[in-house]
Amino acid sequence: MGWVGILGSDSGLSAATPPQSSAPEAERRLGDSLKNATRSEKPFGEIVERLKSYFAGQRVDFPDELDLSSATNFQRQVWRLTRLIPYGETRSYGWIAKRLGKRGARAVGQALARNRLPVIIPCHRVVAGDGKLGGYSGGVGVKKSLLRLEAGHR
Repeated sequence: MGWVGILGSDSGLSAATPPQSSAPEAERRLGDSLKNATRSEKPFGEIVERLKSYFAGQRVDFPDELDLSSATNFQRQVWRLTRLIPYGETRSYGWIAKRLGKRGARAVGQALARNRLPVIIPCHRVVAGDGKLGGYSGGVGVKKSLLRLEAGHR
């Protein structure tokens, strides 16, 4: 589906891009975080291979340690629950809000919009209560493609 940029720290993965048309575009999407980064594929060998398998249509889990230190407590709660949504399935923003004891599906959507680890934290699996796709950092077309990819390999 394209190029994915990945950033990590000693604590775990800290950012990844949705698939991009080129490596420079993936780097651009990582933004200012790249200023202090060292380029290397070595620490990401396993995640790179799992991402390649995922985008090739294989069912893949992402048990990686994540560095969520820049996130709020609410964002971390939303993201942890989102990671539990099974491959090939969707849940609504309201479903997540209810599980967290909150009423605000919109707040859940805002937390997911700040997810810096798409696919690894599978926010593409979260849709509106009426089944509409809602937003996605890589665009609704990419969200639709990811859901279609997973639906074909349940």
